[in-house]
Amino acid sequence: MQLEKGLPLFAGLLFVSLATVAHSAGDFMPTGEITSQPVGHYEFCRRAPAECRQQNANPTPVELTRDLWALLVEINNTVNTSVMPSTDKDLWGVEEFWSYPDIYGDCEDYVLEKRRLLIKAGIPASDLLVTVVRQPNGDGHAVLTVNTSMGDFILDNMEPRILRWSETEYQFLKRQSARDASRWVSISDGRATAVGSISTSR
Repeated sequence: MQLEKGLPLFAGLLFVSLATVAHSAGDFMPTGEITSQPVGHYEFCRRAPAECRQQNANPTPVELTRDLWALLVEINNTVNTSVMPSTDKDLWGVEEFWSYPDIYGDCEDYVLEKRRLLIKAGIPASDLLVTVVRQPNGDGHAVLTVNTSMGDFILDNMEPRILRWSETEYQFLKRQSARDASRWVSISDGRATAVGSISTSR
């Protein structure tokens, strides 16, 4: 019960600190051309086409309010603590199988569940973008980008805090298009030396 009382206060303090910091164009990921869709996401869209529909033709970042920040913190914490990490190989016997988690899930399953819950809460799907990154150790990983009026923020099953994309240690490779959830765009991450694309998203 102490966590439930403390979480809104903590979220409020974080929001106040964000609101006092001026934001710039660098707070938004620079995206490029249409690129390849991860195989796991392609197969997920075939199984659940309603989750991969074309979005708003002219998407705009959702307004980052105190209430929205508290919602992001709550859902990020809830999914991170309720789902136990497991690989697709252990769960399904295959290298890649994107799905909504039950008890166990791989990184992209955490992302899909957070996205599903935020859409259910009224956040536009065009502002909730599955994103593929490279970890410092070279492994692929998936996170959820929330496109807000104050920049792009990252919800991550390996990080309890919600950070601006530019505050993470990841190299950002590609993400869903805000206009079409079944298409992906490249990310020009100038913070690090460019590398080739990866074949996994875990």
